[in-house]
Amino acid sequence: MMMTTEQKKSIKAPTGTVLSCKGWLQEAAYRMIQNNLDAEVAENPEQLVVYGGIGKAARNWDCYEKILESLKTLENDETLLVQSGKPIGVLKTHEDAPRVLIANSNLVPKWANWDHFHELDRKGLMMYGQMTAGSWIYIGTQGIVQGT
Repeated sequence: MMMTTEQKKSIKAPTGTVLSCKGWLQEAAYRMIQNNLDAEVAENPEQLVVYGGIGKAARNWDCYEKILESLKTLENDETLLVQSGKPIGVLKTHEDAPRVLIANSNLVPKWANWDHFHELDRKGLMMYGQMTAGSWIYIGTQGIVQGT
């Protein structure tokens, strides 16, 4: 289901011991991304912004939904690859490998400037993940203060 930014969606992470995914490692990531976009946590959940004005948890609503679906179907020996808020692949790995690998806002030095970043962002090719928004681990201002 593709959502537009005009649509409002109330996001609440599941709680308790019932799994939505095929294992607890996948479930942890599944709950963390949703918790980041909970209206009580996120700065602007309708725009997928967790904090800092532009720090997003996913590139767009379509990517957000695809991330959730990928996590729900991810096997215990697979790894989901996410590049700047977009799921780009699932690799067969092993049970001790990470379930999710995330790379946000990676630009090589020649193009590592705000003008180029904003151009890519406008084209839907990149997002800014801030320090913890794009990695789905934002816990509020306490975490940012402790991380700086």
